[in-house]
Amino acid sequence: MMLEVNDLRIRFKTQNGFFEAVKGVSFNLNKGETIGIVGESGSGKSVTSLALMRLLDVKQAQISGNVTLDGKAICSLSEEEMREIRGNRMAMIFQEPMTSLNPVLTCGYQVTEAIVQHLKVSKADAKEQAIKLFNEVQLPRPEAIFESYPHQISGGQKQRVMIAMALSCNPDLLIADEPTTALDVTVQKTIIELLLKLKAERNMSLIFISHDLGVIRQIADRVLVMYKGDVVEEANVNDLFDDPQHPYTKGLLACRPSPDYRLKKLPVVADFFNTDNNLSIESIRERYAYTDKEIDKRRKKLYDRAPILKVNQLSTWFPVSKGLFGSSKAVVKAVNQVNFEVFPGETLGLVGESGCGKTTLGRTTLRLIEPTSGNINFENTDLRKLNVNDMRRMRRDIQIIFQDPYSSLNPQLTIGQSLMEPLQVHKLYCNDTLRKQKVLDLLERVSLLPEHFNRYPHEFSGGQRQRIVIARALVLQPKFIICDESISALDVSVQAQVLNLLRELQQEFNLTYIFISHDLAVIKHISDRMMVMNKGEIVEMGYPDDIYNNPQQAYTKGLIAAIPK
Repeated sequence: MMLEVNDLRIRFKTQNGFFEAVKGVSFNLNKGETIGIVGESGSGKSVTSLALMRLLDVKQAQISGNVTLDGKAICSLSEEEMREIRGNRMAMIFQEPMTSLNPVLTCGYQVTEAIVQHLKVSKADAKEQAIKLFNEVQLPRPEAIFESYPHQISGGQKQRVMIAMALSCNPDLLIADEPTTALDVTVQKTIIELLLKLKAERNMSLIFISHDLGVIRQIADRVLVMYKGDVVEEANVNDLFDDPQHPYTKGLLACRPSPDYRLKKLPVVADFFNTDNNLSIESIRERYAYTDKEIDKRRKKLYDRAPILKVNQLSTWFPVSKGLFGSSKAVVKAVNQVNFEVFPGETLGLVGESGCGKTTLGRTTLRLIEPTSGNINFENTDLRKLNVNDMRRMRRDIQIIFQDPYSSLNPQLTIGQSLMEPLQVHKLYCNDTLRKQKVLDLLERVSLLPEHFNRYPHEFSGGQRQRIVIARALVLQPKFIICDESISALDVSVQAQVLNLLRELQQEFNLTYIFISHDLAVIKHISDRMMVMNKGEIVEMGYPDDIYNNPQQAYTKGLIAAIPK
């Protein structure tokens, strides 16, 4: 047995006493085995991994229980002894590579630093090993990336740098904490394949942490399901998927959109806690499934009307270099001669990998980025011909939900102030008393509480912040909303709740959406029609079922193949 964890308990000091984050977790890990730990944010899975690495602040956390690595008790080691184990015997890939990498140091320096410290080699030898590692993790142009800073490379490349850093001293145990969260499904698939390849070649043991059971199935031999600090289910990966026992496990499996179903709403974890524990995932999905007749009726209703938005030959090009007298020598065609229509009440899905131009297209459509050429016609008004004041008035009807709710909220304003501000700018309602009541009504509608009005953004979870920015988009009663990757970083269970909320709000307020995502399974679930974007162009468009069952482009086939099954 390589790793043994017995009765691990972790408590944190709070203003109201102690909070027990992990409640007696026990498991074993064999040499060369992969254990998946799955659960929502707050379940205790990441805290458990940090405790194994002895990275928790002992001033804030009380830890008890036993952790042994090859028979050696880790908990009793000095910090100096533990430093020798970290990197050499145990290594960790952290959840967010951008915040884990030092922004003022090159990628190469950060990897060689660990090699020099642990392996006691020269800087020249460390550089040679680092570039070899960059090749091993399949980074393009490894010499160039060695000299690059983190902000100069993509999210998938940053994740590979983190993997290279973790592998730099040949650890026996690698802990990967949410290493694919918010990555494109195609990049996610590549990272998983890379970890499996490296694990096999090095005979490493792996602890892989995720909120997504679909990802866990691709990589794990055994699975621990954590819920509120407890392990509620442990099983071989195939047994867990074929016959889940705990209602929480069933809920996690069911709430991920399935390409095989067309559902009016996604099942959520509460569905399984509130019903007979023997209820199957399939029976819940069948309860929520559309019939062919219902789909046909909805399509007839949607497409018998005139479009609310027409986009014609829309292009957005960015100069990347300047000539001697300031003229552009080269451009990036982020959006290139795009045409599409959106109908009232429709959800038009837009899917593609990072860098394909989908976010630029969404922002250009709202003139948050000025287009290079083309027409944007909203309710028979050419948006490109509007001056600044007219465009500001038009924004009452057209709104956007940004990808990162935290960075799109002012940290110095309470939630109530942030939601009242648009009403004040557009002079809606007579006074702030009426505006406040409107905001309180909206908070209730998105399942938030009146006391949240006076709280600040940092006091909320990711799912709650997403509901806040949805409320802010709705406060002006718009007709059309662009949802830009609005669920990509959320737990799958919270994703399901937000997707269900967006659909409910669409029906209640007669909203029209463009829904942008890199995840084709999500797009297929939420969309009436969908567009596939690649390198600034729309390469495929149609009904989701038609595209999923009979994709015409190799690029689309790759997106479908990358969906975790």
